[in-house]
Amino acid sequence: MKEYDKFNILREGMVKSQILARNITDDNVLNAMKKVPRHLFVNENYYNDAYSDHPLPIGSGQTISQPYIVALMTQELELKKEDIVLEIGTGSGYQTAILAEIAKEVFTVEKIYDLSKNAEKILGKLNYKNIHFKNSDGYKGWVDKSPFDKIIVTAAPKYIPKPLIEQLKDNGLMMIPLGDCGLSQSLFKVKKMGEKIIKKEICGVSFVPLVKDYT
Repeated sequence: MKEYDKFNILREGMVKSQILARNITDDNVLNAMKKVPRHLFVNENYYNDAYSDHPLPIGSGQTISQPYIVALMTQELELKKEDIVLEIGTGSGYQTAILAEIAKEVFTVEKIYDLSKNAEKILGKLNYKNIHFKNSDGYKGWVDKSPFDKIIVTAAPKYIPKPLIEQLKDNGLMMIPLGDCGLSQSLFKVKKMGEKIIKKEICGVSFVPLVKDYT
């Protein structure tokens, strides 16, 4: 069997057993998960594990999230093809690619330089034209490109950073994990309605901490 065919089969199996089986029903999300070659976003040593039901290390103390969590967060964002999305925590670039398959434009921020540049290289090779990269403190968002229809945060702060709330459009949605690393964390769906912020707890999760620049 050719390697290309092997990974296609693994990807189809991932979607069927991990995504569809857990009530992910959004066709846009399912199609994106079927298309994006997840193994290219991890070290070659982990290629055969790339479609397994768990996170994997990507260097610099960071991880690529479990496929189901990527799908769940994307579905809960309720993405539309005209949406402008801010992603905090580029990481491997895999979640970025899933977003870019559905939304109009994705602005992604990563504090760790090497991760940001590696993700940009991979996504460039995959010919994505609607992704914009910034190497910066995620707590600050990307004010020059705001407001955003949707925001997704892929590392856990202890609280929702005020700049992210400010950069979210009225009636916009944010997906964000909150809590201490190694302790109890929860994934929240946040809706901004004027001055009111509505938080809905989705499930328990385990994310690396969102790194803050204190300088």
